[in-house]
Amino acid sequence: MPTPRLLVLFGSQTGTAQDVSERLGREARRRRLGCLVQALDSYPVVNLINEPLVIFVCATTGQGDPPDNMKNFWRFIFRKNLPSTSLCQMDFAVLGLGDSSYAKFNFVAKKLHRRLLQLGGSALLPMCLGDDQHELGPDAAIDPWLHDLWKKVLDLHPVPLDLGIIPTGIPLPSKFTLQFLEEAPVTHSEEQHVARMDPQDPPSELHPFLAPMVSNQRVTGPLHFQDVRLIEFDITGSGLSFTAGDVVLIQPKNIAPHVQQFCQLLGLDPDQCFTLQPREPGVPCPVQLPQPCSVRRLVSQYLDITSVPRRSFFELLACLSPHKLEREKLLEFSSAQGQEELCEYCSRPRRTVLEVLCDFPHTAGAIPPDYLLDLVPLIRPRAFSIASSLLAHPSRLQILVAVVQYQTRLKEPRRGLCSSWLASLDPGQGPVRVPLWVRPGSLTFPETPDTPVIMVGPGTGVAPFRATVQERVAQGQTRNFLFFGCRQRDQDFYWEPEWKELEKRGCLTLVTAFSREQEQKVYVQHRLRELGPLVWELLDHQGAYFYLAGRRAGSPALTPLPTLPGCSGHCVSRLKRGPEKPSCWGGHCLLPPYVIPGGGWPVLLHSRTPVHPGSHTQPGPPLPYYHPTPPHSTQL
Repeated sequence: MPTPRLLVLFGSQTGTAQDVSERLGREARRRRLGCLVQALDSYPVVNLINEPLVIFVCATTGQGDPPDNMKNFWRFIFRKNLPSTSLCQMDFAVLGLGDSSYAKFNFVAKKLHRRLLQLGGSALLPMCLGDDQHELGPDAAIDPWLHDLWKKVLDLHPVPLDLGIIPTGIPLPSKFTLQFLEEAPVTHSEEQHVARMDPQDPPSELHPFLAPMVSNQRVTGPLHFQDVRLIEFDITGSGLSFTAGDVVLIQPKNIAPHVQQFCQLLGLDPDQCFTLQPREPGVPCPVQLPQPCSVRRLVSQYLDITSVPRRSFFELLACLSPHKLEREKLLEFSSAQGQEELCEYCSRPRRTVLEVLCDFPHTAGAIPPDYLLDLVPLIRPRAFSIASSLLAHPSRLQILVAVVQYQTRLKEPRRGLCSSWLASLDPGQGPVRVPLWVRPGSLTFPETPDTPVIMVGPGTGVAPFRATVQERVAQGQTRNFLFFGCRQRDQDFYWEPEWKELEKRGCLTLVTAFSREQEQKVYVQHRLRELGPLVWELLDHQGAYFYLAGRRAGSPALTPLPTLPGCSGHCVSRLKRGPEKPSCWGGHCLLPPYVIPGGGWPVLLHSRTPVHPGSHTQPGPPLPYYHPTPPHSTQL
């Protein structure tokens, strides 16, 4: 009798939905079900008509947008020409991940569930709506939902009586085996590994461009609380092309002391080489990983040992632990009843994978190398707004990076992986190359030269607007209005000489707000209120576009913006980011830059949907641009 097959498909932006999907895969295997876990865009969607049992795990990003790795699937599944009986043979369930503080809470999961029903699918049970705002996180909804799901699934596919369910304390086989080599082979350097790409193809995540770092300059004053860097790369010969609003993705590395400490804890020889082999057919090896590979390279460039571990980390660690006391504590952390204690131990203080392993040394020393890729997530690339234009700086790419460092109750400060790594690089001490590639953004600007553009960019949120101003000025578009806010003129006024020069040339109208230079704090919204008649004249009569970027939390930009003359008064109490925490973004642009196309209402509107001139009811195009980062993230 063939093993029943369960298909788990996920759409994940930051790894949360993927982690939940892999948990589903493990629980299915314990129930003797064959299970394939795959990203939605990696699965041939036309095969869905042959799938009897599918679980969809979907996060919602931006303002109700699907994650990047399910966008192709999203476009296909909503084709109008799909027959209403396309999925009539399929039983399905949908698990959504979102944040109830947002207007479009779990929008993707809700819309997908309705569409699958329209196509003839049969829902096993109501969809699960995981909420990041719950004190226990999404697991508060996921745990009881999974209990009901497995009851339904086992009614359809009972566990064979002669086998039974595999107990949770017994580890499942690892996804891969590490076959260590007795002799060190000739391995490719990072440059050689990246160079094995078709020169006709643009750089990508699989084949990034190793960009020489030209400069790494601190642009905040010595007395300023935060280290902010302006970093420039030489992209000559890369084939990279970008315009204002695009983002650059950078693949960071772990620092050498952390790599050494991790190898010592697990008893690994960093210089030993291995090849990776999947245990099951059809399971691909991570394409980023070279074959053969050294342990040092695996840990330094691929394993995210400074990330905050998820519940699944403790579940697997408990299975692998030979130490009674450590095992009991790990089992408690991985249980549904122990989630509050796990949150207090791990999530709130932002304790890292490496620090947890230090707290459980007997367990760490007993981890089989085969389980490394099951236990530790891969390092994800971090995205930064591009802060320069090729029209102003040919063959150069610049970014503005706020170095993430903050204190929790732990002794060691929390540091962002990517921003701290970038800040540590000094091209003055020798050649430095950083793996990067560019992804198009959705920040678009009016093509007509006379259309005004209003940009509100407090702090490092001004980064994408610098590229915008440079590009527009080079194209002869001079109706640029920039509202910039910072603490002190002499500490964090980014690009002051450049703005002043553009003002003199009549290419820019600059309005500044220095919050700490007077007794009463002054922010950009105060300047917007002061210049309300001008702003409304530009929006309502001259068809101006309105853009906003900046810090998401702990920022004055989150307080209500002033109601401008002529506005209906439906003010937004606070602006919001996407539901699945976007830890991939650099510490420079934490609030979604909202775009109001020409003649639209400002971002004051409750619906955040622009309105065409002369109409208070007809919606304009949706707000397309979203670019946030949590300020507390240790993954930057």
